[in-house]
Amino acid sequence: MPEDTAPAPGPVTPAPGRAPFGARLGAAMDEHGPLCVGIDPHPGLLDAWGLPRSAEGLRRFALTVLEAAAGHAAAIKPQVALFEPYGAAGFAVLEELLAQARSAELLTVADAKRGDIGSTMEAYADAWLGEGSPLAADAVTLSPYLGFESLRPALDLAARTGRGTFVLALTSNPEGRSVQHVGGRESVAGSVCAAAAAENDRLRGSGGEPAARAGLGSCGLVVGATVGSALTELGIDLTAVRGPLLAPGYGAQGARAEELPAVFGAAAGQVLAASSRAILRRGPEVPALREAVLRSAGELAAALD
Repeated sequence: MPEDTAPAPGPVTPAPGRAPFGARLGAAMDEHGPLCVGIDPHPGLLDAWGLPRSAEGLRRFALTVLEAAAGHAAAIKPQVALFEPYGAAGFAVLEELLAQARSAELLTVADAKRGDIGSTMEAYADAWLGEGSPLAADAVTLSPYLGFESLRPALDLAARTGRGTFVLALTSNPEGRSVQHVGGRESVAGSVCAAAAAENDRLRGSGGEPAARAGLGSCGLVVGATVGSALTELGIDLTAVRGPLLAPGYGAQGARAEELPAVFGAAAGQVLAASSRAILRRGPEVPALREAVLRSAGELAAALD
């Protein structure tokens, strides 16, 4: 296949024995609240926890957070970039974290933000979504800025394996406006949202009411919890996506649980809010971390359900 040619959408045959990611995530959100705990092993946090800046410190950090979150949060989200500086040893820790999360029946979102074309995108898809890959998570974050259809290998593989994707749409960093807001009511972000909606419709059959949690599609979006009125200003209707909305920015980045319904409107029930530092700074003891997880999950459930 030429390197710059994305394959056409093909038939979807889900993996036997695994429900689609959207259904599994919806059930987890209903049971534990709409909280995704970020596992972000910043060097400063390792220092604060009294851990060495080494692969062993990384391992102790990641598995401690997993222990605190298992059975109390809908998902965890390891930030892949913060494992990469440790080289092969860092990826070994990430593999162990993902395997132990599977054993604990805790959903995982690999925050890798991958995006490329052709056979390179196929390789990324195999790594993060493929059966038998030691890095395979329940879902992975993707960047669509080489064109949404460049993500086709990951979208199709996720559908076949019962896994999910979260595509960057409207991020909360100030620099994002220079690309995502271009076009106003016909914005780049809006086109990404429309493409995700079409993907979920393709997989489930088009039409009908916006999905309840139990019927979430498996193609989700990343929409910052701190985007304020941007969705209204750009005329974006997230209910039409009918997929989960991974919302970083809750907690230490400034977004409060009670503010999220105003940001997401009728799509509030689709929100999976991500929090890392506000929880992680309560470590290194598991009971204090777990208390922070439970408090955040309860706040989000009260605000968004």
